[in-house]
Amino acid sequence: MTQPFGERIRAGMDRLGPLCVGIDPHAELLRAWGLDVDAAGARSFGLAVVDAAASRAAIVKPQVSFFERFGSEGLAALEDVLRAAREAGLVTIADAKRGDIGSTMDAYAEAWLAPGSPLEADAVTVSPYLGVGALSGAITTAYAHGKGVFVLATTSNPEAAGLQRSTDAQGRTVSQRVIDEVSEHNAANVGRGDWGSAGFVVGATVDWNEAGIKPPTPVAPLLAPGFGHQGAAPARLAEIFGSAADAVIVSESRSILSAGPGRIVSEIEDHARAAAAARAERGSTPGSRTPHD
Repeated sequence: MTQPFGERIRAGMDRLGPLCVGIDPHAELLRAWGLDVDAAGARSFGLAVVDAAASRAAIVKPQVSFFERFGSEGLAALEDVLRAAREAGLVTIADAKRGDIGSTMDAYAEAWLAPGSPLEADAVTVSPYLGVGALSGAITTAYAHGKGVFVLATTSNPEAAGLQRSTDAQGRTVSQRVIDEVSEHNAANVGRGDWGSAGFVVGATVDWNEAGIKPPTPVAPLLAPGFGHQGAAPARLAEIFGSAADAVIVSESRSILSAGPGRIVSEIEDHARAAAAARAERGSTPGSRTPHD
């Protein structure tokens, strides 16, 4: 029987720490690495990051858009990167932020989560803003195949605040409603003490009190972009996320990738150690301290 994604990612984080290495072949990074800004360059870049991360970090997260922009050749490059990452034993999160309704969303889920799919990943990021109910099929597919989804809950971009912090008749923010409704799926699928396989994207620079959110129950992995280049210090993981810190995936991209091909291995090792040490700390209630640097 396939181990549930929530427990697989928990085991990986326990073994190698919570660092997630982004695979973001920006044009400027490709040039800095001495690579062409094309599908072949993105492929070489992605495979190099996979090689550097293998056995040093548990998780990698390709940003799909930086491959899609090169069309079919870019998607073929992404397929190669995802395949290499699986073969290296890395947990893969496809950062695709898909969101739709009915059979269309189900097709997205099959593309990213079905075993044997050319784009198969261990998890995919999804958007709930057509209604959490529209994601039911994707969440069901994830659980059926031992895969995961990461649902956008509260993001750090300023444009999101007006929508995500709006409240319903019960006084819940939209973000909290997303967490509550997705958590119902987890509660129906996991045993006591297990992690859910439907996780959440929660920006590392978000103030939990201002965002009006609380840690999910059951526990679910929290994918936290915003560490490193965007300003949140990994050493402050427990301070930022408090009692939820154990489940936080520390996502870093440019702060590691900008080291270049000659230093990326040592950079991943350093960041992985720092993130693991920060995870070992125990914080208080999320939002009880200011999460900004």
